[in-house]
Amino acid sequence: MTSLTLVRRIRARPSIVFDALTTVDGIANWWGPDAGPVLAAEIDPQVGGRFRVRFRMFDGSEHESSGEYVDVVKPERLIMTWRWTGGVEDPGESLVEFRLRAVADGTELTVTHSGLHDDGTCRSHEHGWTGALDKLERHFSRNRTEPPLTGLRHGAERGDSHGVGSSEAFDKVQFVSRTIPKEHIA
Repeated sequence: MTSLTLVRRIRARPSIVFDALTTVDGIANWWGPDAGPVLAAEIDPQVGGRFRVRFRMFDGSEHESSGEYVDVVKPERLIMTWRWTGGVEDPGESLVEFRLRAVADGTELTVTHSGLHDDGTCRSHEHGWTGALDKLERHFSRNRTEPPLTGLRHGAERGDSHGVGSSEAFDKVQFVSRTIPKEHIA
C-alpha cells in the first residue's frame, strides 16, 4: 500500500473551501482531473453519510467514485473512504483526507490519499488530484469577491448560498443531494 499528499493555497476562507468539498454545486466546479464535466453527484457529508460522483474526461471516458464520510469537522477536516465503481482504476478501498488551515491569503488545503494499491495507482491518483486541485484553485481565483478572511460571505452578492457558483459547462447537468442507502454504494 502507498499514499500521496498534496498541499495547495486556495484564495478563500476555510469555510468556503469546505463547502466546495461538501456541496453538489461546489463539487461540480472542481471534481475530476481535466475540464470534463461532472455528470452526477450525490453527497451526504456527515459521519456515516455516503457520496457518489460520476464525471466524464475529455477523452470521453467516464469514471465514478464513491465512499463513506468517516470524519467531518467543518471547516477543518474531511475524511472519507474512496472506491472506484467497477474497481478498474484501483481494485480496493482507500482513504482520502482533506485538512484545511486558515492562512493570511485564504486556506492551506492538504489532501492525503492513503491505502492506494501500488505505485502505479499512486501516480494515477496524483495526476487526478493535481488536475482537480488546479481546477479548485482556478475556481476561487476567478470568483474572488472579498478578502479571504474578512467581509461578507463569498458569493453573497450573487445570492449563492454556498459561496461557489456554477459554470455554463454544468448548466445541463442535474445534481442531487440526498442520503444514499449503504447497500446502493459499492
